[in-house]
Amino acid sequence: MVFKRYVEVGRVVLINYGPDAGKLATIIDIVDQNKCLVDGPTNLTGVTRQVIPYGRIALTDLTVKISRNSRQKTLTAAWTEADIQAKWDASSWAKKLSSKKKRAALSDFGRFKVMVARKQKSSIISKKMAEISA
Repeated sequence: MVFKRYVEVGRVVLINYGPDAGKLATIIDIVDQNKCLVDGPTNLTGVTRQVIPYGRIALTDLTVKISRNSRQKTLTAAWTEADIQAKWDASSWAKKLSSKKKRAALSDFGRFKVMVARKQKSSIISKKMAEISA
């Protein structure tokens, strides 16, 4: 297995800690071996330009063709051209985060309905399996 997610200018990252947790950003510049400069772009993701430690970000497979220290306008154009948000929404990682968020927002009755649905599904599957094996 070859490592493919490098810290590089143009790499799209997911911020996993702090006030912008759960938002996407793009690496604009590398400050040192512990920090990088990221920018949303603000109008698309809500992340302002800031220095952030590598421990607070997770590298994604997505990259954008930009130069070092690109302006907000250039970054926005590159994001829309590469259709990054749609690619992210289609990824299994984003779908998993979305489902976790939905589950966390469920009420007690919502969790009960999910439990009943799982029991019904399990019952149907076990009946079909018994029917096939018999």
